[in-house]
Amino acid sequence: MTDTPNQAFDVVAIGRSGVDVYPLQVGVGLEHVESFGKFLGGSAANVSVAAARLGNRAALISGVGDDPFGRFVRNELARLGVDNRFVTTHGEYPTPVTFCEIFPPDDFPLYFYRKPSAPDLQVRADELDLDAVRTARLYWSTVTGLSEEPSRSAHFAAWEARGASAATGNQHSRKPLTVLDLDYRPMFWATPAAATEQVQRALQYVTVAVGNREECEIAVGETNPHRAADALLDLGVELAIVKQGPRGVLGKTRHSAVTVPPNQVDVINGLGAGDAFGGSLIHGLLHDWPLEKTLRYANAAGAIVASRLECSTAMPTAAEVADLAEQTAVEAVNV
Repeated sequence: MTDTPNQAFDVVAIGRSGVDVYPLQVGVGLEHVESFGKFLGGSAANVSVAAARLGNRAALISGVGDDPFGRFVRNELARLGVDNRFVTTHGEYPTPVTFCEIFPPDDFPLYFYRKPSAPDLQVRADELDLDAVRTARLYWSTVTGLSEEPSRSAHFAAWEARGASAATGNQHSRKPLTVLDLDYRPMFWATPAAATEQVQRALQYVTVAVGNREECEIAVGETNPHRAADALLDLGVELAIVKQGPRGVLGKTRHSAVTVPPNQVDVINGLGAGDAFGGSLIHGLLHDWPLEKTLRYANAAGAIVASRLECSTAMPTAAEVADLAEQTAVEAVNV
């Protein structure tokens, strides 16, 4: 990407990147798949692409191996509109690959090849461009990055730097639009309790938390959407978003609560829906949209990607999201 160091990014994300190797046959196990597609993957990478597809200037902090897949990740990020200057190359571990099986409408087993570690978990605090973190209009992190050192320390160093200029009465200062995706993957953690400990630490630095009911249980011990949102707000976040699958999504602040129903689509692969939701959430937050509109558009983006095979390259345009969101709103009024 063109180097423009004096211009702040709309969004800087930190976290997983790698290669998704997805079957081109639906409804069969990997042992019977005959052909695969290769796609950019990793939650933070996908969210960055989703935000960029909607017109936001996005950058990713991550790591890749010194191998052909690492070069693919860097090149594909750039091709899809994400600044890759903060994606470092680490020689010790290979770029991770992820396989999945596709059994619509709701069974999509994932197989991560990230052992004994992955380059995106080797990002060190002294490698961070803290000016980019501080000046980004929105900063996005995920829970997976807290699962190992040195990535864990890098995450907290970034939050400390981002909040350094903010003045609040909380234990830690929080700059607006500092988002934590509660993206909990049990295979990356020794125990659920270890994840809870780190998430509770992280929540002291962020202003927005987003996750599904199971992820909220890890974060705050609650699966009831309203109680989970209240517990997140009690920890100091300004906006808590609880995704409820077929029951839609709840967004809650200290002064209001909004529940938006899901979109009805024919699901092909649901694995990228949450990342598409995240990209559209970013877009709504950056444009200061009302909460109901932001969640409606985020739901629509997630539904569009769920109706497609891949993740990163399936991220919708602003026009596609608007069309489905507005169609759903009209249908809701006419019911």
